[in-house]
Amino acid sequence: MPSPKARTRSKARAAARLAAVQALYQHEMEGTPIPSLLHEFHQHRLGATIEDEEYAEADNTLFDDIVKGVTARSEEIDRVIAGKLSTGWSLERLDKPMRQILRAGTYELIARQDIPVGAVINEYLDVTDAFYDRREKGFANGLLDAVAKEVRG
Repeated sequence: MPSPKARTRSKARAAARLAAVQALYQHEMEGTPIPSLLHEFHQHRLGATIEDEEYAEADNTLFDDIVKGVTARSEEIDRVIAGKLSTGWSLERLDKPMRQILRAGTYELIARQDIPVGAVINEYLDVTDAFYDRREKGFANGLLDAVAKEVRG
């Protein structure tokens, strides 16, 4: 059984991933510049209480890394994801939240070799649960697993 400190760290990482997907979605929808977005999330969202909903404390370093990393490496990430989509599908056809989930997960699989593949995929499946039903979760699982096989061998 993980120690309380390990559980707290795990929750903080999960909160960072969910917040990163939300921030990337906001960036795509509204074009909010990344520095402004990071500031907004640090000041008003991560660990805050909004409309009686308490948001978990997040691992700010991981949150920043995912948001900045996805943005900086977007062409590479999108190319990897597009290569795993079925014939006739494009990244643009995917729902916007799903695009951000796949981008964030792919970024971690490519750039965060320090985080095990299983941990990355499971965390993003949990994020997928926040937005979608089972069918989409299966899609995200299959795609991220295919990405992992390509980028991590």
